[in-house]
Amino acid sequence: MGLPERETVTTAPLPKAPAPGAGPPPLLTATDVRTAFHTPRGPVQAVDGVSLSLAEGETLGIVGESGSGKSVLGRTLMGLITDGPGTTVSGTVLLGGRDVHALSPAGRRALWGTEAAMVFQDPMTSLNPVKKTGAHLSESVRLHQGLSRAEARERAVELLRQVGIPEPARRARQYPHELSGGMRQRVVIAMALACGPRLLIADEPTTALDVTVQKQILDLLQTLARDLRMATVLISHDLATVAGRTDRVAVMYAGRLVEYAPTSAVFERPRHPYSSALIASIPRLDLPPHTLLPTIEGRPPNLLHPPPGCRFAPRCGAATDHCTAQSPPLAAYAGDRDAGGIVACHHPLGAAEEAAV
Repeated sequence: MGLPERETVTTAPLPKAPAPGAGPPPLLTATDVRTAFHTPRGPVQAVDGVSLSLAEGETLGIVGESGSGKSVLGRTLMGLITDGPGTTVSGTVLLGGRDVHALSPAGRRALWGTEAAMVFQDPMTSLNPVKKTGAHLSESVRLHQGLSRAEARERAVELLRQVGIPEPARRARQYPHELSGGMRQRVVIAMALACGPRLLIADEPTTALDVTVQKQILDLLQTLARDLRMATVLISHDLATVAGRTDRVAVMYAGRLVEYAPTSAVFERPRHPYSSALIASIPRLDLPPHTLLPTIEGRPPNLLHPPPGCRFAPRCGAATDHCTAQSPPLAAYAGDRDAGGIVACHHPLGAAEEAAV
């Protein structure tokens, strides 16, 4: 079953890597990544031409509505989704200079845990219910680091202590169902950190947790990333989650990147109408009581039959005929090219004011 012919879209180059002496080179570089799933009704292009980069020690937030392609992109970056009977993956993903998708299955398995690791949404589905907590951790370090059983057990207890689990030696002897949701998520994070990866991808790591525990987990990830100089990709449908915790934000809509910029630029002056609408929907303490938050009318497009032109146009109040006829290219912020931001919009917010300056 063939894929539909690709649109020819001119894109801006990725925000430039830091100059020598200004910061580390990119650890992760993704170029024109596309992931499609073949279904009985036709191919679904879940990720459509996404390019981004991430430096060592940097945190990138990937945000968007459910179904925007965030999780599929994260799994593609990890090499968990590859070309196969039901999928088509193209583009390049370089991690530490190595093409993830050019590796053999054994090469990718060797990379997982040591170079890159992932924290998934639901910790209960990531843990074997008949295996003790410590065994989840010791198995990984024995496989990748060649430790003895005793050394692996000690390492497992130390990892549990590192992620803030009280009485780690006792918890290591317990089964997942004996732990709270927050503790299970900390165990999953410990598993991801067991072999010292350079890249951590956290896919909605706080979805099943209450608000207090959510903050604890996000603070833990932020602290570990800083202390270990680990590059982090934080995937969320909630912009409030990535505010203040990331260096840059990539906003996705219907499989495409619509805005990619420093976090401060996105929150202080978003250029894409979709980014602006997401930010406007965040609850704030300074709003009067009973204030109704704005919503985005309509619903995301069916990726089996995406609309022509800008995919957000049917829901955008500023859309014109040009928007519905031609897909907008990713272009550098007008009048502010040094900010390192790019946006895919024919009528970016603030462009008229900047042009007049």
